[in-house]
Amino acid sequence: MKVKLIKSLIGSKKDQIATAHALGLFKVGDCKEQPDNDQTQGKVKKIGHLIEVSK
Repeated sequence: MKVKLIKSLIGSKKDQIATAHALGLFKVGDCKEQPDNDQTQGKVKKIGHLIEVSK
């Protein structure tokens, strides 16, 4: 699955920022390919309002 950061991390909680960094997303517009597994699904659910997901 492709994960893209579409909103800034400024003002987000520390755990949400850490989750975005764990997905490899640091700046708005960053896009990374991630495996479609339970761990990734949990991360996506936690910061779903900041990212865009495509399969």
